[in-house]
Amino acid sequence: MDYRPESYWDCYKEGFTNIRIGMFLEIATTIGALIGAHIATRISPSAIAIIFGVVLIYSAFISGRAPQRHIESLTPGKMAAFLKMNSNYPTPDGPKSYNVENVPGGFGIMVIAGWLSGLLGIGSGAFKVLAMDRAMKIPFKVSTTTSNFMIGVTAAASAGIYLNRGFIDPGLAMPVVLGVLPGSWLGAHVLPQTKPKILRLVFAVIILLLAFEMIFNGATGRL
Repeated sequence: MDYRPESYWDCYKEGFTNIRIGMFLEIATTIGALIGAHIATRISPSAIAIIFGVVLIYSAFISGRAPQRHIESLTPGKMAAFLKMNSNYPTPDGPKSYNVENVPGGFGIMVIAGWLSGLLGIGSGAFKVLAMDRAMKIPFKVSTTTSNFMIGVTAAASAGIYLNRGFIDPGLAMPVVLGVLPGSWLGAHVLPQTKPKILRLVFAVIILLLAFEMIFNGATGRL
């Protein structure tokens, strides 16, 4: 389970994380995670891993490209306005406002992200960031930090099922948690000073590596 409370709090204090968006989309990811965890023992995830890897390769390509339109010029979506999702985030030039679009589309993609998380045992944070960045037109820094806020809830939903079935070894999970905490703390402090263009590039490289790993594991039957 990918749980990073220190990075959540640091990003929230900096003003990047949109709690309202995260809590709403967590409904979708939790539903998807529960479905994925329930069917994980009934089907082979190898083929799904290969398909997911191919999708991530395409995602790496589009994520490295900045949106063609400026976020602040977009017309607020009606549902986003009703749910009060529109907000702002800090920049060197002061707070910058943004509007949220296509909430139903983002919700649907989040169900798929949660399903992949529960089925394949991954955080699917890359999918969540793409949903918010591309489908909902949320600024990249807000997308990454809000995704980070959501991961713990999504993972907990499926982890409970796996733990009940005896698929989780706490002894193996503990060293991973100890390694993740300092890394997430460092990332949360570096993010405010990092340019979105660099973040997009790093993000694209990481999900490209993840894609190759998923395809390799699926093709060799390691999942």
